[in-house]
Amino acid sequence: MKYVSKQLPASQVELVITVEPDNYQTDLQKAAVRLSNRAAIKGFRPGKAPYEMVKRELGEIRIIEEAMQSIVQKNFLEAVKQEKLNTIGLPQITIEKMAPGNDFIFKAICALMPNIKLGDISQIKVKTKPAQVDDKKVSEVMENLRKMQTKEVIKTGKSKIDDKVTINMEMFVNKVPVEGGQAKNHGVYLSEKHYIPGLNEQLIGLGKDETKEFSLKFPAEHYQKHLAGKTVDFKIKINEVYELQYPELTDEFAKSLGLENMDKLKATLQTNLQKEAQTKEDQRVEIEIFDKLIESSAISEIPEVLLKSEKQKMFHELKHQLEKQGIEIDKYLADLKKTQEDIYKDFSEQASKRVKASLVSRQVALNNNLKAEDKDIEKEVELIKKTYPNDKTVLENLKHQEVLETLAVAIQNRKVIQWLKDKILTA
Repeated sequence: MKYVSKQLPASQVELVITVEPDNYQTDLQKAAVRLSNRAAIKGFRPGKAPYEMVKRELGEIRIIEEAMQSIVQKNFLEAVKQEKLNTIGLPQITIEKMAPGNDFIFKAICALMPNIKLGDISQIKVKTKPAQVDDKKVSEVMENLRKMQTKEVIKTGKSKIDDKVTINMEMFVNKVPVEGGQAKNHGVYLSEKHYIPGLNEQLIGLGKDETKEFSLKFPAEHYQKHLAGKTVDFKIKINEVYELQYPELTDEFAKSLGLENMDKLKATLQTNLQKEAQTKEDQRVEIEIFDKLIESSAISEIPEVLLKSEKQKMFHELKHQLEKQGIEIDKYLADLKKTQEDIYKDFSEQASKRVKASLVSRQVALNNNLKAEDKDIEKEVELIKKTYPNDKTVLENLKHQEVLETLAVAIQNRKVIQWLKDKILTA
């Protein structure tokens, strides 16, 4: 086997690899056995036909095609080893020449792991901030809990700002009905912000069965791009007006939430909010640490395969978040008037930042021998088993090597973050 190597832009390398016939005969022999197992060769049991018989029955080019994957894989890996290349992802393979009795020539274009030279970590400082929760925040959450147990009672008379109304609604732009702009029995809480700016105010002071026509101008930055900046005409009819009756903040209210009394409820909220505030502060600190580390480090050009993979990951994260809110990704894209490719473009800057953070994290781990030990992985697996004792899918996944490798990466990242915090954080 011989090869010619050429550097390409964007951290890629091209290898043109030539394999002489003598060096791929073993691959042909094994391929012929596989073919004779699948194809009936007259007079021979499956897998027992001699090479020459398989060649005569099926043709030598068919054998070469069957052997192609093993020829490419074996010789590509050998060339990568000889060149001492640190490749990532799958190579792009093009067969240049494939004919019986001739050199087998193929071209492989592969992405390389970018070179990382970390900045001077001793010169990076990040200040922590106290994660504090005041009484006002506790009161706000308490009020939200109170609203969650609100009773909606039909009332007579006109709607007030603290009421809820249900409406039939039609929306028009230039007298043309807006796609998806019709709704029946749409509930509107008049004291809360609505996705249609200004709608609430138009509904205050109306009673059951009353109708109203009015126009609203949507903000230029409205998330529904097909309505952003446009004047929309509305026709609405009030179906019902509801008075919202809130429970009193008493020990009985606390008991309805599973706690002994109001003091216990307040203490529990304080603890949970404190944990939430600390989590947000930890996330802020980690982002700042990596931003400064990336800024001070020298990172060679990032190959497209890494950026594409990160964009795919971000898209799946977005899809999952939307599904949790009951929103289908296709509907979301339609509302934005965007395609999946448009979203990928929007992700470009953030994807690049996330890839760089991952690369510097990996380099910190390499430089400081930070890795997941077997005992760390075993501990993580046991924790997951205790968390999901009856989830057969989770328990089965824990048997797969790729899942264990993902856990190892997560553990290593945690070790890196803690190591960086110990070196960088100041009060």
